Amino acid sequence: MEEILGNLTTYGYIILFFYSLGGGFFALAAAGVLSSMGKMDLATSIVVASLANFLGDQALLLFTRANKHQMMGYLKKHRRKLAYAHLLMKKYGTWVIFLQKYIYGVKTLVPIAIGLTRYDAVKFALYNFLAAILWGVVIGVVSYLGGKTILSMLQNAKDNPWIFPFVAVALIATIGFFISRATKK
Repeated sequence: MEEILGNLTTYGYIILFFYSLGGGFFALAAAGVLSSMGKMDLATSIVVASLANFLGDQALLLFTRANKHQMMGYLKKHRRKLAYAHLLMKKYGTWVIFLQKYIYGVKTLVPIAIGLTRYDAVKFALYNFLAAILWGVVIGVVSYLGGKTILSMLQNAKDNPWIFPFVAVALIATIGFFISRATKK
């Protein structure tokens, strides 16, 4: 266990950066917990995760804009989710850029959906930057403050290993249910 924590302390920020390019929620939460243990620095973790999250969404938008026709072939399976992202943009406007950071399954589709439209890329960059900072601060601070609770829950899961699979399946099923229900509307 000490070897794993040592490796996370050494390579944690690099792992956090690359993981946050595509989302990073769990990596930033883990960095917040490790910060509460004194193994990582919270401010550095927030900056690294926010920067990577911003760059990842910008890359998705620019890649989609440059390759619209090729992207359409890959997105056939996700037409309903893309339509849902478009509806969210029409209904809530720029707030979707802030909200998408917290919604699993929609996080990567919103920049792609925006890339398929004529939404101003500079405006998206500004809102995306602010949203990434807010996301990093919220997730980082909440996980830092809840670090002791999370560690005690992990200790309980270690003592009762049969609980974790049930909780994981229930969590994934709940998220899947809400995403599929939202996209059917």
